[in-house]
Amino acid sequence: MKIIICGAGQVGWQIARHLSGESNDVTVIDNNGELVRRATEALDVQGVEGFASHPDILDRAGARDADLIIAATQSDEVNMVTCQVAHSVFRVPRKIARLRSSSYLDAIYSDLYRTDHLPIDVVISPEREVAKAALARLRAPSTFDVEDFLDNRARLLGIVLDEDSPALNTPLRQLNDLFSSLLAIVVGVRREGRLFVPDPNDQLFAGDQIYVFSARDDSGRTLEIFGKVTTQPERVIIIGGGNVGLAVARALEASPRRVRTKIIERNRNSAERAADALERTIVLNGDGLSAELLEEAAVSKADAVLTLTDDDKVNILAAVRAKQAGAKMVVSLVNDPTLVSLMGPLEIDAYINPRSTTVSTILRHVRHGRVRDIYSVGDAEAEVIEAQILPTSSMSGRTIREIGLPEGALIGMVLKGEKIVKPMPDTRINEGDIVCIFALSKDVPEVERLLQVAIDFF
Repeated sequence: MKIIICGAGQVGWQIARHLSGESNDVTVIDNNGELVRRATEALDVQGVEGFASHPDILDRAGARDADLIIAATQSDEVNMVTCQVAHSVFRVPRKIARLRSSSYLDAIYSDLYRTDHLPIDVVISPEREVAKAALARLRAPSTFDVEDFLDNRARLLGIVLDEDSPALNTPLRQLNDLFSSLLAIVVGVRREGRLFVPDPNDQLFAGDQIYVFSARDDSGRTLEIFGKVTTQPERVIIIGGGNVGLAVARALEASPRRVRTKIIERNRNSAERAADALERTIVLNGDGLSAELLEEAAVSKADAVLTLTDDDKVNILAAVRAKQAGAKMVVSLVNDPTLVSLMGPLEIDAYINPRSTTVSTILRHVRHGRVRDIYSVGDAEAEVIEAQILPTSSMSGRTIREIGLPEGALIGMVLKGEKIVKPMPDTRINEGDIVCIFALSKDVPEVERLLQVAIDFF
C-alpha cells in the first residue's frame, strides 16, 4: 500500500514508524528539511521537503498512484487544502486530516466534509481525543492509563503497584488460581523502564507499572485486588480553559453523576469564553501556578486536578503544586515524551500523551481486514489490537496453547457472541470471535500474520 504522510512532527513520525514497519511504501512530506532527514535516516521511508498542499510537492511524493494520504501538519488549513488537492488533482482514494480548531469540528458543519464539498474521509481531532482520554482517567482515578475495548465490555487498566498492594511477590499463576472467577489478566509489566509481557511464573513487585485487561463489570474488583481505591471524583479542578479543558468541563456537566467542577484559566478572553459556554462550572481567571489562587479554588479538597494547558512545563509544575497542596489525584497533559520519566518521581498520578492518542485514532482508521480497534501503549512500545477472527486466520479453531503467539504477545480478553471470556491455555478461538491482543511493537507484524489481516483502506 502506498501512503503519503504530510507532517514529520511527533504525530507524523510515529505514524510513519508504524506503517513503514509493515511493508508499506511510505513517503513523508514536511517543509522542515531537518525533520524530513530525521525520518528518512531513522525509518524505511522516502522524504520530500516542501509544503504538503502544493500540487508539485504531492506529485513528487507520488500522489498520482497513492492509496492513502494522511494530512497531519500543524496547520488545519494546510491539512484541508492538502486533502482537496489530493482529491481534485490526483484522485487519491482515501484522505485523513488532523483538524484542531473547534470551529471546523462543530456538528452543524459536518456536511462540509463531503466529496462534493471538502473531500476528507476521516477527520481526527487531537483535542477531542485528549478530552476523551482525560475523562477516561477520571472514570478510573487510580490508574495511569485506561482504554475500553470490545464495545465497552472490557477495559485495559494501567496500574502502578504500591508497597501495600496485596498482589506483590505472588506468581501470576497463583493469582489466577486465587481469583479464578475474576475476569482479569495481567498482559504487560513495565519494570525499571522496560516493558515486557509476563509469563505465568513471573511475580509483581512494588513500583511495577502493570497493564491489566479486565471485564468492565470486574474492573472495580480488579483495582481493589491490586490495592487501588475505586471511588469516583466529586470535586474536579481543571487548569487550562482552552479547547481541551472546555470539552472536559462540558462532558462533566453532562454527566448524570453531579461533579463540582472549577476551571482556572490565565487568559482573560479564554476564561470569559469558558464562563459563557458552561452552566454550573466555576471559572477563575488567573495563573494555575499561583498558590493563592489554588487555595482560593480549594485545591486541598479536590478529588482530581487536571492540568490541560498547552505548556508541558506549566502542566507538570501545576500538578506538583496541586499535589503538594493536598489534591488526591493529579493528571497532566504532556506532549514531550522525554518528560514522561519525571511523572513517577514527581508523584504525578497519570499523564495524557496527545501524540499517542492521535496516533492510535489514526491507526484505527487505517487498518482494515477485521481489525476493529488499535491502541498505542506508552511511547509506541506496544499495541493492543482488537480483531475479529477470520476463517483464513491460523488462529481459527485452535486453543490458545496451540496458536503459538510470539513471546511478546498475549491475548487479554475474548468476546464470544455476547459473552466475555477470560483467555486460558485451553480456550479455543473460533471463527467470528473477537480477541484483544497486547503485543510489543516488535511482535505486531507476527500477530497480524496470525490474524491474516493487513493494512488497507476501506
